[in-house]
Formats: sequence, structure tokens, C-alpha cells
Amino acid sequence: MSVDAWLTVGVIGAMVLVMAFNLAGPDLVLIGGLTVLLAAGVIAPSQAFVGFSNPAVITIAVLFVVAAGIRQTGGLDYIGRGVLGKPRTIAGAQLRMIFPVATISAFLNNTPVVAMFVPLVQDWGRRNRISDSMLLMPLSYAAILGGTCTLIGTSTNLVVAGMALEHDPAIHFPMFEIALLGIPGLVIGTAFITLASRWLLKDRKGAVEQMHNVREYTIVMRVQRSSPVVGKTIEEAGLRALDNVYLYEVERDGHIHAAVSPNLRLKHNDRLHFTGVIDSMIDLRKMRLVPDNDQADKLRGNPDRRWVEAVISAQSSLEGRSVKESRFRTRYNAAILAVHRHGSRITQRKIGDIVLQAADVLLLEAAPSFTAKHQNDLDFALVSEVEDSAPPRYDRAGIALLILAAMVVGNVAGLIKLLPAALLAAAAMLVTRCITGSQARSAIQWQVIVAIAAAFGLSVALDKSGAAGVIATQLVDVALPLGRVPLLAAVYGLTALLAGVVSTTASAALMFPIAASIASRQGIPLEAMSYLIMLAASTAFSTPIGYQTNLMVYGPGGYRYTDFIRLGLPMQVLIGCSTIALITYVWL
Repeated sequence: MSVDAWLTVGVIGAMVLVMAFNLAGPDLVLIGGLTVLLAAGVIAPSQAFVGFSNPAVITIAVLFVVAAGIRQTGGLDYIGRGVLGKPRTIAGAQLRMIFPVATISAFLNNTPVVAMFVPLVQDWGRRNRISDSMLLMPLSYAAILGGTCTLIGTSTNLVVAGMALEHDPAIHFPMFEIALLGIPGLVIGTAFITLASRWLLKDRKGAVEQMHNVREYTIVMRVQRSSPVVGKTIEEAGLRALDNVYLYEVERDGHIHAAVSPNLRLKHNDRLHFTGVIDSMIDLRKMRLVPDNDQADKLRGNPDRRWVEAVISAQSSLEGRSVKESRFRTRYNAAILAVHRHGSRITQRKIGDIVLQAADVLLLEAAPSFTAKHQNDLDFALVSEVEDSAPPRYDRAGIALLILAAMVVGNVAGLIKLLPAALLAAAAMLVTRCITGSQARSAIQWQVIVAIAAAFGLSVALDKSGAAGVIATQLVDVALPLGRVPLLAAVYGLTALLAGVVSTTASAALMFPIAASIASRQGIPLEAMSYLIMLAASTAFSTPIGYQTNLMVYGPGGYRYTDFIRLGLPMQVLIGCSTIALITYVWL
């Protein structure tokens, strides 16, 4: 190999080691490797940054916005609660979850789908007394498997398709052709998860379950007319099995039910008294329960309001004054929902009568600007927004789902290409106020986009330096005497190995030029080899660092690295065998 080829291989090898040992994020590592190759003259600037103008990369960024529109309107939450239901067994719960998640992942990027479903599945699991560890890894795997069923289901598919088009502009990838490989993989994976997870997965406690000394509040929530709990008993609504939240009282028409019966049927305007930790109370908002607070009611005109925790400072002008006397809402444009004092919750019925003290922790409902405006206010020692506390815009859920459907149908029917369809869908989400501009900007995961775009430049370096051709030749020399099937298995195995220690998109980008060279020399259709790379790179089940969705469930599920190897590696081998067999039968 030439000096440039050896340098390219060395840089990529070093990148693999750095990412395998999790010494730096993939975006930083990929950009760093690209910088070294650019500085060494292996590739030109136009080649290094070709990925930043690739339609596939831009499409991925825009799809994050579309997915955020679905999440912010509660559209996915609405579907999830209606479909998931009440399972009787762990395997039944996994089955109920896998198919809707896989279906949605076939049309939305996997990462936002898992981000939307993690809190939903955790809440659902708590209500049905199923451990997070038995649901969250299967959730990630379901999203991955669903993404292999359509061209737009995962960023890896789009990356490979984009590279194939760069290699051969005449190539064509129909939206659902990859389903010939993806659907059998989904069936095999689902069967394996439901049959084997009871032995291969351990019942572990997640990060939330392991927390101690968390702040507890007492808060009153009112049942809205549109709430899904109206007409259901306390038991049916799942309010008896809430984790870290206890319903201790129901008030109806002035009558108090202190010993709340699980058979009590809820009505519109019921006042529900809860006590518990704030992170779990957020889930109550997804049932369309709203804080029963006359001051908070006056803020309801702002659909983007949040929950904020604020600690009263020692020199605060609020100290020693009641909430009513301080005119808190008028002064700060925020309503106090609950107060936590010296390790205990305050249960006084009228918030306005509470006399505030230094070090009190206030739970507020406020506009998004509250945190930035008052974080240096002398009245507060600390101000912190409660994550994911904005109420879903349920009145826009139908609009958001229609926009998503129009995007998918228009693209599938061949009326519009994916990138303009996604751009129009994102614009429609903004115009119809399914999502705000700030939410749209924050929805795009720039680390993912940078990593994917940088991977395109590294792929060019592998190709232009001649390293890809040499590696392909060596791989062919070793595997070809054994036949085409062992050759496909060798490409699949190397791609899967890289995906497990680096990332799926980086693995696909690095392996595509090698696979394309092999396909050209051996007369294998480029479409078939592209699909092989898509499946091999996407199905990174055996490590938590291989796929971003695996990392997303790692902490909440309380998993260890070996949990992914134990359940994911056998499944990866099974789906690999299925993929190679089907490619051989259909294309060769």
C-alpha cells in the first residue's frame, strides 16, 4: 500500500481504539481523524467535507424536527397508551411494545423514536410492575429492527444509499425493497427476545430506581375533560401502581375520599392529591392532569410553560412572607405548585397561606424564559428547569400525525423525494405550531449529524488512498476460494464488528467503499452489497456503544456491558445468517 493508504488505515485504527474504550465521543473522534487526513494531504477540503452537503445527512437532521413535532404534541404518547394496553406476562409486554415501536421506527429515525418511548415504556412498566431492564433493551432492539424495514427507517440506510448514489448515480433503492431482509429479521429478533430474554436478561434496577434522598412534593392535579382517565377506575387508570408517586386523596364536589379505593371511578374536575418525587410526577401531565392551582390557571395561555425548581436564598425578599403577600405570580409570572422544606414536603392545603423561608425549594409553573431570567436573581440561590416538563400539545396531535402521514405517503407514492418531503413536513410542524422554533433547533442532535458527515470524508479517504481496494483484495483472496457465501459472511462480519466498537453509521461509511470494490470485482449487484452493509451495520445489538439507542437505554435500564453481549450477540448472529441467506437467494 502507499504511504497515504497506510496513514489512512492507521488513523482509522486509532479512531476505532479511542471509540472502543469510550475515550471521546464519536463526533469528536471522526472530526479529529478527518482533520489529520486533511492536514496530511490525503484528501482535499472538498472531499473531506462532502458529507455536509449530502442529501442523506440533511434528511436525517430534518427528520429529527419532524419526530420532535410528533413528540411535543403527544401524538406518540396517545398511540402508545392505546396500543400497549395491560399485559399479563413479561413476554406479552415485550410483544405489545415491539411491533408498534418497530412500525414507527420504519418511518422515523430510530433515535428520536426511542427518546420518545423511553419515558412512556418506563411509566407503562411501572403501572404493570415490570422492571425497566426487561423492557428498555428490547425497546432499543425493536427500534433497530424496525429501522431495517424501510429505506428511511435508520440513518445508516440513508448513509449507505447516499454513498451508493455517489458511486453509481444510476442505482435505485425503492422504499420497501429492504423489507425483504428487514421483516424476516424483525420476526426472528422478536421471537428470540420474547423466548430468551427471561433467561438472558437480569432484573436490574434503573438509574431512577437507585436514587436516594430525592425531593418529594405534595401536589394537587385536576382531571381535564379530555383526559384518558375519565370514566376509568383508579386501578384501570394506573394510578395505584405509580412509581415514587402516591395518590393519597381524591376530592370531588367538596367531598374528600381519604382512603382511595382502587374501584373509585374518576370524573371530570376531580382533584387528585399526590405525594412523591418530581421526576415521576411529570408522567401525570401525560394523562392530561393539570395542576389545580388558580394562579397556574392564569398562565395556561402559554402552551410552552415548564416546571421549574427554585431555592429561596438567605437574603431573599420573599423570606418570612406568605405566598399571597409576596404576590409571587404577578412579580415573577410564575405559579407556586408545591413547596419542599428541610427534607420534608409541606402539606398545607392553601399554597397562598404558606410562609416562605430561606432554603425552601419551590416547584413552579413558569414560562421557558424564567430560568434564564432569574438564575442570577438574588431572591433565589438556585434555579433549575425540570427536564421534559412542558405539557404536550394534545390539540395538535392529529395535525402532527397527518403531517407525518402525508410525508410518508407522498414519498412512497413517488410524488416527492424524501428530502423535500421532510423539509415540507418540518415547515408544516412549525407553521401549525406543533413545535416552536426553539424546540425545532434543540431537536436536531448535532453530534450525530457531525459524526455522520465526517464519516463520509473518511470513506472518501479510504477510497482515494487505495486502502479500500487493498483491503478488499485481501478479503477476497481469503474468502473467495470458499465461495460467494463465505465472502458475504466475511463482509458482514467485519462490518458488524466495526459497528459494535465504533458506531453504525461510521462502520457503514468505512466499509462501503470496500464492499463496493468487492461487488465490482466479483460481479455482485451493488444493490445487494449495499443492503448487506445496511443490515450488518444497523443490527449492532451486542454492545451498548455500537448504536445510540443502546446507549440511551443503558443507564435507565440499569444494564451492564455484558447484558448486551448476552442477549444481543446471539440475535446478531441469527439475523446475520438470515440476511446472507436471503441475499444469496434473491439477488445472486
